[in-house]
This record gives sequence, C-alpha cells and structure tokens, in this order.
Amino acid sequence: MTKTPAVLFVDDEEPLRIAAQQTLELADLDCTCFDRAASALPVIGPEFPGILVTDIRMPGMDGTELLRAALQKDPEFPVILVTGHGDLDLAVGMMREGAYDFIEKPYAPERLVDAVRRALEMRRLTIENRTLRSEMAPLIGAKDGLRGFSPEMETVRKQIRAVAASDADVLIVGDTGTGKGLAAQAVHAASKRADRPFVAINCAALPSDMIESELFGHEAGAFAAAARARAGKFEHARRGTVFLDEIDSLPLALQAKLLHAVETRSISRLGSHDRIDLDVRFIAASKSDLEAAAAKGTFRGDLLYRLNVVTIRMPSLAARRQDIPMLFLTFVAQMADRYDQPVPQVPGAVLDAFAARDWPGNARELRNAAERYVLGLPDAADQATPSSGTLVERVAEHERALIAASLAANAGRLKDTYEALGISRKALYEKMQRYGLDRESFVEPDN
Repeated sequence: MTKTPAVLFVDDEEPLRIAAQQTLELADLDCTCFDRAASALPVIGPEFPGILVTDIRMPGMDGTELLRAALQKDPEFPVILVTGHGDLDLAVGMMREGAYDFIEKPYAPERLVDAVRRALEMRRLTIENRTLRSEMAPLIGAKDGLRGFSPEMETVRKQIRAVAASDADVLIVGDTGTGKGLAAQAVHAASKRADRPFVAINCAALPSDMIESELFGHEAGAFAAAARARAGKFEHARRGTVFLDEIDSLPLALQAKLLHAVETRSISRLGSHDRIDLDVRFIAASKSDLEAAAAKGTFRGDLLYRLNVVTIRMPSLAARRQDIPMLFLTFVAQMADRYDQPVPQVPGAVLDAFAARDWPGNARELRNAAERYVLGLPDAADQATPSSGTLVERVAEHERALIAASLAANAGRLKDTYEALGISRKALYEKMQRYGLDRESFVEPDN
C-alpha cells in the first residue's frame, strides 16, 4: 500500500518519538522523526508535500522558533504544535501566528492521527492550488486580472479589484468556458486571504450520496462507511476562500444547509450538533440563470440573494472579439510548449478568421483549436472567410489582428513590435490607440 506524504515529527524525547511514529505508521502515514528542530528545518519548503508536528519545549531551537522558520519558507505550511498543559496560552498565541493546530499532552493516538490527516489534506489542496495557478499563468494578466484588452474584460478586472478589497460574497455568472474559475482565483489572489487556502468545489461532480459529507465533514459512525471522523472541505478552507462552481447543481436540501452556513459562518459535521465556526469567503459560480431557477423553485431564492452581494458577469468571446487573436496566440505558445514543438507562425488571415467566429465553447473551445493548430490538424477556421463589412472595415480588422498578434508574440515589447511590423514607433502608438490595444494586456505575468 502506498503511504501518504511524509509527516515530520520533532521531539527531543525518544519514547514520544517512537510512540508517535508507530501510531502514524499504523494509520498508514509515513513519518520521519527528528530529535532536534534544526534537523527538520532543511526538509521544509514550498515543494515539500508533507506537514510538521513539533513539540514546543525543546533545547536549542524550540517549537515556536521552528514554526516561525517554517512559515518563513512557506507561509502556507501546516504546523501542528504539541504542548503541555502549561503551554496552552502559548499554543493559542502560535495559532494566531499561523500554526495549523495544537495537541495537548497526553494525547490519544486517534487525536494525533485525525489532526495529521486534516493537515495533510489541507497541504494537498494547497499544492494542488499552486499547480493550478501555475497552469493558469499564461491566462493571467501581468498586473491584476484575466487577459484581454477589451472594454468588457476591463470591466471584469475593475469589479475584481473592487470586490477583492472586501470580504463580500460573490456570484460569478457566465457561459461555459468564459473563465468563471479564473475570476474566482483572481478575487482570492487579490484579497487579504491570498495566503490562505482556495478550495474549489465542483458541485456537479460530487457524488449525490456524499455531497453533505464532502462539504461539511462527518463524525465517526455518522453513516455505515464513516469509520473515523473527517473534516469537510469547508473546514479545509479555514481563513481562506470557498469556490462553489456549478452551484445550481446542489440539491435543495443541501441548499438549505449551505444557506445556514453562509448566514451564520458556521457548520456542524454530519452526525454531530457541535458548532464549528467558519472564517471563509464564499464565491459561487453558475452558467444557468439562477433568478429563473429561483422562480421555478429549483433554486432557493434566499440563497441566491445571500450569495449575490456582488455579481460578476463573464463576457463570452463573441462579446469581446478583439481579445480572440491574443488569446489564441497565448494558447498556441502554451500548446507548443506542451508538445515540445516550435511555436508556429499564425498568419493574420487566420487570426482574422478566428476573430469572426462565435466560439460557443468560449476560451475552452479556442484552446482546443490552438491545440489542433500546433498539431497541424485541420480546422474549419483555417479556410474561413473574413468578417463582413466594407473594404475599409475589413482592412482595419485585419490590421488590428496583425498588430495584436505581433504584440502577443513579443510579450508587449513595443520596440520589438514596431520593428517586426516595419513601422515607426509613432505609427504603432497611433494604431494601438485607434484599435484600443493596451500594451499591458500582452506583458507576460511575473512568475
């Protein structure tokens, strides 16, 4: 059986180290023990997928110093403190400084295992979230939002900046592939919760018989398969953001329980009446008309009104055609890197043809087209005719597409762009102003 990522256990007392290692390994948790804090510190870092459990009172570097050093390396690294009765106040203070949890000596083996499992799950979500952000980097603007120089995307960016400064709950609506998840990530990244978990939940993908347990957690014995207590995803989002995608897929009974969680910022695990306070922000997303669903009785109107304190509407690609060339070139570069291929040249005529299409699948469909292009597979848009209009209008559209393509290829560097186009700096500035092209939209994001 494959064991979970390592638990680093630090305690200067050998009997306690041996007992902890045996307890964790019996629970199929891989444990590495250290007798000094300084020995464990080099293992800790942003890429390490495990967690740290450390005693507070130790010679040399103690547990509080190790906690601070670990959080300097990775502010999201889960640290569980082991404390004696006299150190409870200190442990509580360390929670405010970023400790994930603390365990009071003497502790039951199941208490240690439960705390470790919860911390490991949070670590998994953190690593997963970082990977997602890395994969999304080509779509994220250099400064503050989703790529695109259209007025529609500028409106979205302004809304994200405005709402991120508050703790208001947010509803994001838009068709499939319009970037609702990216917008939710951007709100979180720009908020004061940015260094805490972002827990994304696809409500449509949750098994119907496990939805309540997945969201709210359960106690041991709550149902036949509940052999031990388990924290739900809401608890894992502590001090962070919960993103509920396709929220309209939640059954009405669960909508009622979600409403209570949103209103009171508290939950109870399945099988328990104990209240667990939540410090989270809720962001929900839907491609359906929730107001119409509420009118039909398939979605709770009170939940809708509680969630849509702020509503962000994601425009379709058809509503922001001027963004299509730049987005397509971004996807082409991304796919070329994935398949270890040179980045192919994209003629302006192809970009013009792509900009004329409606793209009902939005960015997702455009990304697929870019993948086919890199692989040399035919696409209907390759032979598509340019958009309708007068000759002057069609020439202007073609010129705009060519300039956008060159800006994207040169990552917004103006000197490289006007030299590649064979025009003067002044001419490039004038044309960019005429066509509403913003250099910042093409600048590569900082990694």
